[in-house]
Amino acid sequence: MKRFPWEWLAGLSIGFGLGLACAWVLAPAPLAGSAPSQLRSDFKDAYRGAVASAYAATGDLQRARARLDLLQEPDPQQALVAQAQRALSAGLPFDHAQDLARLASDLQAGGSSITPAQSALLPPLSPTPSPSPAATLDLTSTAAVLTASPQAPQTSPALPSPGVTPSPTRTAVPSPSAPFRRVSTRAVCEPSVPAGLLQVIVLDRTGAPFPGIEITITWNGGEERFFTGLQPEINVGYADFLMSLNTSYAVQVARIGAPVTGIGAPSCPGSGGSTFIGGLELTFQEP
Repeated sequence: MKRFPWEWLAGLSIGFGLGLACAWVLAPAPLAGSAPSQLRSDFKDAYRGAVASAYAATGDLQRARARLDLLQEPDPQQALVAQAQRALSAGLPFDHAQDLARLASDLQAGGSSITPAQSALLPPLSPTPSPSPAATLDLTSTAAVLTASPQAPQTSPALPSPGVTPSPTRTAVPSPSAPFRRVSTRAVCEPSVPAGLLQVIVLDRTGAPFPGIEITITWNGGEERFFTGLQPEINVGYADFLMSLNTSYAVQVARIGAPVTGIGAPSCPGSGGSTFIGGLELTFQEP
């Protein structure tokens, strides 16, 4: 009587089980088409960064909000702010954190702070040269100012080769090019305010809060950068920094113009003739 090959059956069973373990546990195949809400936290950060970069290029707040809704987060603005702060702490490019902060500020405000894409600046494609005024972009103010100047006839731009997709270009967001002026300095003598809290408020030329503006603060042996818009629940033009006691600081807005020096925590009068360390509020405005 021929013996049943139990050894072969056991080997096949063990091999089948090991194959399933490798495929399902040790090295599972990546899921394609996963919903954004099911992504890992680091992939969600990459997703938010892509949404913020797209918004910085298009200014389409409605589309950016719809894309963030796919993450199904209870507070998308706070998630953007937290990621911007992590990006600064990790030493990532400042523009990346600024895009995140600007999107959070605009979501909070309910309107876009980005000027429309400058598609009108591109010359029309035509088979024959045609003289036309050249539009130039003046970035001396928050809004883009177009000025026309005569120019020699232009030739048609070269068309891309068949099968080659041109790379998209990032729309420039106008930034201030003139120094901000300090319009007020106020000692904040309120016990509820943390001792030495420096509050910086930046306004545009119309007096509206100005988000996404870099603030540089330096002291003997140290420097820190932060920017407005990270705390939209307070003010989209607001930023703060906790100063150390008995330390003199210099504050510069948008890295242009001379810094404001001699900034320090003030001494405030308390009850019974005592004193306590208060805070300081600086307000800057675009000229």
